[in-house]
Amino acid sequence: MFTDYSKIVIASGKGGDGAVSFHREKYVASGGPDGGDGGKGGDVIFVADDNLATLSDFRYKRKYVAENGANGASARCTGKSGADLEIRVPRGTLIRDAESGRLLADMSNTDRYVAAKGGKGGAGNQHYATSTRQTPRFAKTGEDGKTREVELELKLLADVGLVGFPNVGKSTLLSRVSNARPKIADYHFTTINPNLGIVDIGDYRSFVMADIPGLIEGAGEGAGLGHRFLRHIDRCRLIVHLVDAAETEDRNAIEDFEKINAELAVYDPELAERPQIIAANKIDAGIPEQLEVLREYADAHGYELYPISAATGEGIKELLAAIVRKLDELPPIKVYEPDIEPEEEFVPLKPIEVRKVGGVYELSGGGLEKAIGNTNFGDYESLQYFQKLLVDSGAIDMLERAGIQEDDTVRIGEYEFDYIK
Repeated sequence: MFTDYSKIVIASGKGGDGAVSFHREKYVASGGPDGGDGGKGGDVIFVADDNLATLSDFRYKRKYVAENGANGASARCTGKSGADLEIRVPRGTLIRDAESGRLLADMSNTDRYVAAKGGKGGAGNQHYATSTRQTPRFAKTGEDGKTREVELELKLLADVGLVGFPNVGKSTLLSRVSNARPKIADYHFTTINPNLGIVDIGDYRSFVMADIPGLIEGAGEGAGLGHRFLRHIDRCRLIVHLVDAAETEDRNAIEDFEKINAELAVYDPELAERPQIIAANKIDAGIPEQLEVLREYADAHGYELYPISAATGEGIKELLAAIVRKLDELPPIKVYEPDIEPEEEFVPLKPIEVRKVGGVYELSGGGLEKAIGNTNFGDYESLQYFQKLLVDSGAIDMLERAGIQEDDTVRIGEYEFDYIK
């Protein structure tokens, strides 16, 4: 099944915890701390895969989690880093942050994108030895990984988009000029998925053509199938607009042409201004007078018109020559610039704040929540290290200015303790 949109949750790996260990060896007295650092958590990486053409793999699996880093060990051994998780997507996939809607990456000309970096490993107790603290019995825990919900949206990479009402011959034309083999039948909505084909024009030149199915009146507002696939016209450099020159099924070619363009404008006004060539199909069954009326309309509105028969091949060569000539004048396929590079994002520590809630003084910010999580309250030196951090950060002064008294309760994150001067 063709799927061009999905929403998934990704989570990078947690960093491993630092180790608390002391060197023990025969004939070596007071070996000292030798706890190793924790390993880095695995990253979540999106990889563009040219062999994929749909996001259908994401219909049944919605959460992707990278491996955690291993904990540090004795003898200064660093824990093993968690394996990165690679998620393969079709080239042309847009990756957005679901919460903010920010575009993170366009996998058109990017092969790899790190969407969530793994947490850093915690430092082992070897790093906390000083001249006055020679046996530190504490280490840092690893950083948590990053969890985020992302939206995946596939926009086909095609130079030329075929648009037109159902049953005007788009699939027949695509099958005649390219290697694509779409389903072809004489009823509406035979094509229910976009089809891509490579058109080889010789002299080592080619271009990609896409059949955009299901466009009818009201498609821009969700009618028919076309609203599902209008996004795939976004990247097309040129639109080839097929109309039924024979005006079968009591249709009017000019009215159909204007209705489809109106739907493009509803979806995106810029699409209605995209360069277009009119391909008047079914001339093998048409009436010359109808074709002349259509030609006069095209000339009056500045469109190039090429009469063709997708069934017999008549006029196809002239149409392809016109397409190549137009493409030579147009810029490359559209690539979307990310709104902001996540690698450049910097989130400073929030300043320390003191709030009094129901007789309890709450401390937050300044990295205090993380610091207290790394504290071993059963170890005197670890506790001293945390108390020094409170003094150096100015948290104690802020508590005193807020009016804290002896034995009042202080809360940091999930931890509570009594204030003692």
